[in-house]
Amino acid sequence: MNALFTPTVPFILASQSPRRRALLEQLNMSFRVQASPADEHIEEPMAPETVARALADRKARPVSTEHPSALVLAADTIVAHQDTVLEKPDTPQHAREMLRQLSDSTHTVYTGFALHHAASDRAVVAGEGTKVTFGRLDEAEIEAYVATKSPMDKAGGYGIQDHTAPFFIDHLEGDYYNVVGLPLRQMYLTLRGEFSDLFTT
Repeated sequence: MNALFTPTVPFILASQSPRRRALLEQLNMSFRVQASPADEHIEEPMAPETVARALADRKARPVSTEHPSALVLAADTIVAHQDTVLEKPDTPQHAREMLRQLSDSTHTVYTGFALHHAASDRAVVAGEGTKVTFGRLDEAEIEAYVATKSPMDKAGGYGIQDHTAPFFIDHLEGDYYNVVGLPLRQMYLTLRGEFSDLFTT
């Protein structure tokens, strides 16, 4: 299958996330991966959506500076539940606690993304939020999911693309792919609108 459009400059994903890599591969786009060295610590309090955008921008900048002719994509995903940010769990017990929090309630997944092209001095930062409602989880379901170790590298302690996690979700409002790690529709529109000269169709 041909890509919808093909970059005419190097396209770099500044992330080691296997989920974001899989999403770009799904689009059949030519790209390479280079992890960003950016510090992801945020000192001042910010809204979760603002944090996701700020971190995406921070991740893109050093890779774009190193490769000015490339179009660089970076992203950051944050899970927020009742004004609490749920990061990646530190331990299996932490993952259990997160899943208990999410059970029978609604949380929001924010993904910010940044596209930088240093050679033309262009940078666009955007983001999206998706509301996800979990059904009620019993302890056996939580224990079985934590036993897979899948929650340990995911913000909020779950991955919507996992083979069992979808059974937990009652419904969502917004972009499914945003929960996976990239709001593909918004990213596509940004590429088409702001960086169309760097692609052939």
